[in-house]
Amino acid sequence: MRLRWVFALLLLIPLADALLLVVVADAVGAPVTVALVVLTGLIGMLLVRAEGRHTINSLQRRLVTGEVPTKELLDGGLLIAAGAFLLTPGLVTDSIGFLLGVPLTRAPIRAVIERLILRPYVERKSGGFVTGGVYTAGFPDGDDEDVYDMDRGSYRVDDE
Repeated sequence: MRLRWVFALLLLIPLADALLLVVVADAVGAPVTVALVVLTGLIGMLLVRAEGRHTINSLQRRLVTGEVPTKELLDGGLLIAAGAFLLTPGLVTDSIGFLLGVPLTRAPIRAVIERLILRPYVERKSGGFVTGGVYTAGFPDGDDEDVYDMDRGSYRVDDE
């Protein structure tokens, strides 16, 4: 079901790009519109290049100290996506690329990705050990009679 929405969005972005380019070209003229698209692409690529260097340096610092560079890896992926959007000619894709490339707007996007995609994936793969949702007694499917109640701090017996 979600895959349909992704395909629909991937089809709507070029359509919105073409429509916006026609509207802007009608308002300011075709040469100015082409110059605007080329200029936003060049400025965006310079931004992504600078942010990429900063992210790589930060990643190396985290690795040297022995920390897990989760934030930096997500930033790197978002910067790759930003570069792809900025290389695609169009004003809508350039806007999306700038949103992914600027650190101020990339941080909330990264937080949403962590919450909606990364944490549920890690939770499924680790059985709850990473996020702390592990079972301390009994079986997760509820087949046992004695259950450890975390709130009371003791075992309780389920009467069925």
